[in-house]
Amino acid sequence: MKVLHVFKTYLPDSFTGIERVIWEIAEGLAPEGVESCVLSLGERVGAGRYPVGSHFGYQAKRDLYMASTGLSLSVFKAFRELSRTADIVHYHFPWPMADLLHLLERPDRPTVVTYHSDIVRQRVLRRLYEPMMRRFLDGVDRIVATSPNYAESSAVLRRYRDKTSVIPIGLADEEAPSVALVEEWRQRMGEGFFLFVGALRYYKGLPFLLDAAERTGLPLVIAGKGAMEAEIRARKLPNLQLVETFSDRDKAALLHLCRAFVFPSHLRSEAFGVALLEAARAGKPMISCEIGTGTTYVNLDGETGLAVPPADAQALGEAMRKLAGDPQAVARMGQAARARYERLFKAEEMCRQYLGLYRTLS
Repeated sequence: MKVLHVFKTYLPDSFTGIERVIWEIAEGLAPEGVESCVLSLGERVGAGRYPVGSHFGYQAKRDLYMASTGLSLSVFKAFRELSRTADIVHYHFPWPMADLLHLLERPDRPTVVTYHSDIVRQRVLRRLYEPMMRRFLDGVDRIVATSPNYAESSAVLRRYRDKTSVIPIGLADEEAPSVALVEEWRQRMGEGFFLFVGALRYYKGLPFLLDAAERTGLPLVIAGKGAMEAEIRARKLPNLQLVETFSDRDKAALLHLCRAFVFPSHLRSEAFGVALLEAARAGKPMISCEIGTGTTYVNLDGETGLAVPPADAQALGEAMRKLAGDPQAVARMGQAARARYERLFKAEEMCRQYLGLYRTLS
């Protein structure tokens, strides 16, 4: 079986939330005989087809970038040729360019959309785009939501209940960090801190986390890069350490050393939170916000961590204080988080469900 994944960015240019999910699906299904290719845009002229692990990527030249959307003329030809040899075309939403590809090229293949997120920020453009989006979603064969929470809370997905199923995002197990690496980071950061890992974007709720850290005085490590970096540095909090450059192994060491993972995203742009899965996999309790998305499907309030109202620094600080003062709760919730990861969020289970979906369509 051949599957063509379609999304705006991919390795080697980007490997954040959605791209990582695509990678897990493509790599996880390779042993099952599924040949995957990921069509994306890039700035390299003539990049074409290239190997990525056990699958392939294909980059078309990105001609323009506006409103968080890459645009390309050459991608139409690439999509036409690649979709002809595929058994399944698998779109990853949102990317309006994919809607255009589907509506103009009309692939004669079964089509799947993984609906990762509503369009939240571009409100004016969203109203202009909505008719095309509806035609696109009307025309595809199946839609996948990444959590039951999002399937229920998204007005768009509720419109397509009859052809929407839920397949939670999953991650593969990871080797524990070496003792030497953990010790290296312990010397730099200490231990027992609260940890945030992720891109420093507008919807991550970082101003509220900074306020909570200032209120509580509890140690906080923020690991990531992005537009909020200058604002974070400007606060000059003595209990805050910022880590800009780190590997996956370094991240594993930081998770090992932290008391709890704090994820204050306050807008629905945070549709799932792969970083929460990494914390659950590491057996750490989590603090997240109740925003009606997958964040509180991963993190169950009172079981795997604490859920607080969004954009509420006081509530965030109170949750941090609660975990800082209750090591038994930290241990109990961390164990529950790992157990929930084992039960629901392993890459093998996600891939098994996608393979079953593909087979029903092919």
